[in-house]
Amino acid sequence: MTGDTLPKLLKQQAEKFGHSKHALREKDYGIWQSFTWQEYYEHVKYFCLGMVSLGLKKDDKVAIIGDNRPEWIYAELSSQCVGAVPIGIYQDSILKEVSYIINLSQSKFVIAEDQEQCDKILDMQDELPSVEYIVYHDPKGMRTYDDPKLLYFPDVEEMGRRYEEENPGFFDLKVEATREEDAASICTTSGTTGDPKLSLLSHRNLVHMARKLGEVDKKYESDEFVSFLPLPCIGEQMMAISSSLLFGFTVNFPEKPETAQDNVREIGPHVMFSPPRVWENMAAMVQVKIMDASPFKRFVYNQCLPIGYHWADLKFQKKTPSLSDKIKYGIAYCLVFRALKDRLGFTNIRSASTGGAALGPDTFRFFHALGVNLKQIYGQTEISGISCIHRDGDIDFDSVGKPIPGAEIKITEEGEIISRSSSLFMGYYENQKATDETIVDGWLHSGDAGYFDDKGHLVVIDRVKDVMTLVDGTKFSPQFIENKLKFSPFIKEAVAIGHERNYIVAMVCIDFEIVGKWAESNRLAYTTYTDLASQDPIYGMIQEEIAKVNENLPEAAWINKFVLLYKELDADDDELTRTRKVRRRFVDEKYSEIIEGMYADKDVIHIETIIKYQDGKTRQLKTDVKVKSIK
Repeated sequence: MTGDTLPKLLKQQAEKFGHSKHALREKDYGIWQSFTWQEYYEHVKYFCLGMVSLGLKKDDKVAIIGDNRPEWIYAELSSQCVGAVPIGIYQDSILKEVSYIINLSQSKFVIAEDQEQCDKILDMQDELPSVEYIVYHDPKGMRTYDDPKLLYFPDVEEMGRRYEEENPGFFDLKVEATREEDAASICTTSGTTGDPKLSLLSHRNLVHMARKLGEVDKKYESDEFVSFLPLPCIGEQMMAISSSLLFGFTVNFPEKPETAQDNVREIGPHVMFSPPRVWENMAAMVQVKIMDASPFKRFVYNQCLPIGYHWADLKFQKKTPSLSDKIKYGIAYCLVFRALKDRLGFTNIRSASTGGAALGPDTFRFFHALGVNLKQIYGQTEISGISCIHRDGDIDFDSVGKPIPGAEIKITEEGEIISRSSSLFMGYYENQKATDETIVDGWLHSGDAGYFDDKGHLVVIDRVKDVMTLVDGTKFSPQFIENKLKFSPFIKEAVAIGHERNYIVAMVCIDFEIVGKWAESNRLAYTTYTDLASQDPIYGMIQEEIAKVNENLPEAAWINKFVLLYKELDADDDELTRTRKVRRRFVDEKYSEIIEGMYADKDVIHIETIIKYQDGKTRQLKTDVKVKSIK
């Protein structure tokens, strides 16, 4: 496609395929509902005209909140068709996060999926003076609502049909008037150090990024893609919207987040993008299933996995497998790996990628052992998501690959990664100071520390501000250690600490479901997460897992002590971002008593804290956290 804006690309795809090819699918009530490119175009057209009839104008902001649904994409493209700017809000955002984004952007329309999301907006109407209309598309539970601001999505589309009758040709004129330098979308940053910033991206940014990425990671109109990451995420924007419109592949929406893995298996996508936590969860799930399997199946798996690892290592080292290697891997693939790939939904996978944070080398190696062509990508929201990716046949789990065509990357004297390309964002919305600090002389300062290896691959160490130094001057990356820990199926989250200390310690969150199964199979009684995380057998099991990790770390980076936290780290408690990144500064302050207790050589730390539940209720928690040393 030759269009230079997203609406023009949509129009071209609709003209090319009409009703002959499916553009979108959504699973609803157990049945896949399909929408052709022509239907996709008409939904966008009439919803756009409906909003125009309600007063939507160029440069207005449209906030969208909810799960991944076709209506989300209709609303986003509808806004762009008249020069308005959409902004996505994570569906699990709490009230203060929702109000912060809507008020900062001065959103005029809010497209809310269902009753839950509508309630968030209605409950704080007085705090959202810019909002004129709230449009919902799931009518369940909405029958008794009578707020004048509320509108039903199909009703707005009907308004658009009437508007077209009165203004024929208006929509086509507006689409043709869109320019590549116009603002196309506002994407929020992860906000690891505070409130997220609003990154303003143009059509040029998004279209050029999709085009350049496609040059080195091919996409085809026959491809299937499953959209299950939150659509506010820049990676999902790049795949489900920009790349789909450019290359014409089909985007599939799961029935609900909980069924995403099953729906992926049903579709069998050719292309997949997921952040590290998804790949880590899948690897952990496989290990748990193997633990529950029969002794014979466990035996076969444990015999085949080392063969897979050896095959993956040959690929990483660019060595030609011997005949013996090929025969062994072929047998292992037929016995184990083919069935595992099918179970995970990877039967047709051609290109799988991960980004947003570093993926632990153990997880990376595991998927290549199964035969999944997993690649690491690197980028930021501010450069439209991607600036580096592994090439086929040139994959190295220690790096993030080479720059994509058109992207320039340099390392400053301080070791910071800086980049520039045609996909460099327009700036932070309503935050010129932050924009000037981030873009210096046309270069995006990433805040990441890294270097180029002898093969020209970019190696990302960690965030510059997160690289830590022990008292003896030894530098270490907490993220690298944490990723090694999270390869264990029993560890859901970990935080490594040790800056300007004598040694490294860790706070660990167990995976309640998996550790709970382990406890049941070992006849260990427990009641709550706090109870389970406090029991000696669990500490012993996690101690063994950490000891295994230490064996693969330099001695200076060994974890000396650890605690099991009494609760999971949670985005609602500001401990994680919505993309599941740790807010280190906040976590260090919140759990300072525990951290100081570990370094004070305490065996037990008494904790009195307030626990807040999802319904807003709170209770006081009193518990003892044990400190264990790694021998």
